This record gives sequence, C-alpha cells and structure tokens, in this order.
Amino acid sequence: MNKNILLEGKNKEEQILLSKILDKVDETTKKNKITNTDFLDEYEQVLVKELLQKIKFKNYIFYGGYKNAERKVIVFYPEKLEFIKDNKEKICKNILEIIKIKLPNELNGIYNHKNYLGMIMKLGVKREKVGDIQVRNNGADVIVLPEISKFLSLNLCGLTRLKKAIIEKASIENLEITESKTETYKIIVSSLRLDLIVSELVRKSRSQAKEFIINERVFVNHKNETKLTKEVKEEDLITVRGKGRFRISKILGKTGKGKIIIEIEKYV
Repeated sequence: MNKNILLEGKNKEEQILLSKILDKVDETTKKNKITNTDFLDEYEQVLVKELLQKIKFKNYIFYGGYKNAERKVIVFYPEKLEFIKDNKEKICKNILEIIKIKLPNELNGIYNHKNYLGMIMKLGVKREKVGDIQVRNNGADVIVLPEISKFLSLNLCGLTRLKKAIIEKASIENLEITESKTETYKIIVSSLRLDLIVSELVRKSRSQAKEFIINERVFVNHKNETKLTKEVKEEDLITVRGKGRFRISKILGKTGKGKIIIEIEKYV
C-alpha cells in the first residue's frame, strides 16, 4: 500500500510518527532483525496499532517493562522469531533498562512523578526516550532506553536536588513496581456529554472545556476526541492533557431534579 495513502488524514506530527513506524517495519523485514521504536504514549500506541492492522503486519510487541505500563516501545521482529512471540522476555530482554534513584532519609516523600520527569528533562533528554516512572517514598525507578541510561546515571547526581541520592543503572528485571494512587469523588451533570463531563473534571467553565476538546487536548480511552456531544459511559478513561486522567467509575443515579450523579476516579 502507498505510504502517502496510509498517512492521509493525519496531522504533521502523526504523519512523522507513522512514517517512522513504516521505516522500522521495512528495516525489520529487509534486514531480518529485531528493531524497536522510542516510547509512545497511549494515543500514539492506538494510532500505530491501527496502521499495523492496515498493512497486516503482525510481528510486533508493545513493551513498557511491566504488565500495566502506560508508555511503551514497539518491538518488531522478523518471521524467523515468530515461534517465540508469546515469550516477551526472550525478545525484549535487552530493549529497556532502568535508572534506580535512592534518596537520603531527609528527602523521603519529597518528590513526585512530575519532579523526577522535570529533573530528567532539565538534562536535555527527549521525552520519547523515557518510559514510566515508578515513584516510591524513598526514590524512583525510571524506565529508559539503553542509549541514555549511562548518561542519566552519570548526570542526574549533578543536579542540586539529587546530590545526596544514590543513582545507578540496572536491568529491567530489577524494576520495583508501585501501585497507581487514585482519589474518588462525585460530580453532578445534566447529561453525559463530553464537554459537560470535562468541565466538571477539570473544574473549569463549559466554554473552557470546549476549548480543551476543540484543541485536541482530550482523549477518551486513549483516542483523541473532538466531538463535544459525545456521550461517555461507565469505565471510560478520560485524559485531559495538562489536567490529569480520570475514569468514569460508576453512574450512581439521578438527583430529585433529574441530574446525573457520577462517581469519578482520578489518578494522582
């Protein structure tokens, strides 16, 4: 299928991403070797999966270092390795590494995900080179591509906030996984329209919520959604870039005036 046809209807950033994916597929097929992408966010993963289905290419694995990873690379493998496609460890063993950060006692509980990511970005590292960050009270495990692991292990300790920390690179097998934290609360809306829901989730006016949606900052189940009137349902995952991620946990019923009561789970 013609590459230009495959990229029709996509914006410039999406075209660049998908073009790189097609190049990776071509490299894997022609050179008969394993290749992988940088880290993709969940929306990018959806785009790529749709593309791979269109071209009927099946020899790939989404891999983020652990089962429920949000950011993942795609590992492409040649036909000769198809027999081990159900054993990710054999194909992906050396694809990712981690940077282990252990804080001194006086800094325990001080830094969150945003803090760690900010420190990494301060060193000039591109976001697509960094996967999920597992934050603990006494530090964090940062999943990265091997090409930047040595650089980070040597330079993070030069930052003021991490001068007393112990920082080392390690195998992905040594990853310490922490459970996602959420907070639960209720909202009341007149309907299940996306613009109304987003307005309540981010605590902004309806007109501001519309701007978020129109400007492609809102995702429903990892897919960009620009339709204001789209109706959400239970278990939908809504992400508003820059504002957070929310799950429609339960539709609890209606008030005496007919408004809808919804239980929301916010990831914190």
